[in-house]
Amino acid sequence: MKSWDERIDDVWADAAGDLDDDDVIARIDALAEERGRDDARAEFERAGARDSAGRPEEAIELYRRAMQLGLDEEHRPQCVVQLASSLRNVGEHEAALDVIRAEQEAHPDGRYRDAIATVEALVLASSGRPAHGLSVALLALVPHLPRYHRSMTAYALEIADLDT
Repeated sequence: MKSWDERIDDVWADAAGDLDDDDVIARIDALAEERGRDDARAEFERAGARDSAGRPEEAIELYRRAMQLGLDEEHRPQCVVQLASSLRNVGEHEAALDVIRAEQEAHPDGRYRDAIATVEALVLASSGRPAHGLSVALLALVPHLPRYHRSMTAYALEIADLDT
């Protein structure tokens, strides 16, 4: 028999095909019920199903609950990305930035730091600070460049001030 994680992965694989949103939610909810409402990972998956279905308001509550219950080191930063993105989608930009900045402060070198910076850039752009958002995106790219770190960092920092 497949593990719970494998069955969750199967639903998401099917969702990439032609499975409709309500079916994804129903299947994820059925698997989540196996773990109960006090399981952070189950709540995270329930949130993701709703987020994927274009129901960010429902997802936000579940993402926050998953964070409160305590996610592991793999799923916590994913939850931050997804929660911040959902908050952005409903116009709660400052709340999204609060979630992002808390994660960045607690885990500055985390595996998902570039994904978190990407969402931060989107949130900043959506909140009327596109130059600051571009700066964040460029600063996330700098470590991946083969050269020009110093100059590109300086340019990115300079651009951030254009929104003021």
